[in-house]
Amino acid sequence: MNPQAAPRGDAPPTTGLCARGLSVRRGGREVLQRVDVTLEHGWTAIVGPNGAGKSTLLRALAGLLEPSAGEVWLRGRPLHHWTSAQQARERAWLPQGGEPTGELTVRETVALGRIAHLGLGGTPQAVDHAAVDAALQATDSLAWEHRRLLSLSGGERQRVLLARALATGAPVLMLDEPTTHLDPPHQIALARLLRRFSAGPAADGTPPRQVLTVLHDLPIALQADHLWVMDSGRVVAAGPASQARQHRAVEAVFGGAVRIAATADGAPRVDLALDDPLRPSS
Repeated sequence: MNPQAAPRGDAPPTTGLCARGLSVRRGGREVLQRVDVTLEHGWTAIVGPNGAGKSTLLRALAGLLEPSAGEVWLRGRPLHHWTSAQQARERAWLPQGGEPTGELTVRETVALGRIAHLGLGGTPQAVDHAAVDAALQATDSLAWEHRRLLSLSGGERQRVLLARALATGAPVLMLDEPTTHLDPPHQIALARLLRRFSAGPAADGTPPRQVLTVLHDLPIALQADHLWVMDSGRVVAAGPASQARQHRAVEAVFGGAVRIAATADGAPRVDLALDDPLRPSS
């Protein structure tokens, strides 16, 4: 059983997202093996080496992959009991790398996040326009609202696609490698944004969200509230990102290629152990 994960016999929580005994087979190989996780309040980062199963776990929790065993639960109900429309209102999804959306403008792209509430033929109301404005402002994208998405750089598009996910207003936000194409200042801005959206009610009354991200950027991942450390299709450690126990687990799954140490103010610092050979990807 995974460290700090609830036993499979425990009743799923009535809030948020969890998995019990979750396995996924792809290409005849079990790439996710009997995973038990519960998404806590706040921001959770999934980390681990290439091939560990991070994106597979995220996609399975999002209902985008059919499990070969086990179950995903949302607010105390099996995920497959929710309609697609209901799921879209409960959780927002940003895939790895995102994707350009035809010839739509930035504002039109972000407005797609409101389809979960409006349906395909619905007319946007004031609340929908306000949600789009807030998402554009939060991602520093408002200045481009009338530009075509395809005219933007990779990093700019990534921020717009993040805004589309935010515009849904879903209580669960799931992001696969959201720092892709972002320069360091916007990576830091993203980390602050995720912390703000998951920390508590905003000034406008927006409730906190449960945020789940797959990240390769360890310094950014260590800014999260919680870490799920993966290796070979399993969650080998789960707990507060500030705990030394999680730091040692990260070092172990990367074969000693990184070291995590506390700085003078207690914040974690990630160093490459250049004197140690890199462990081959699993």
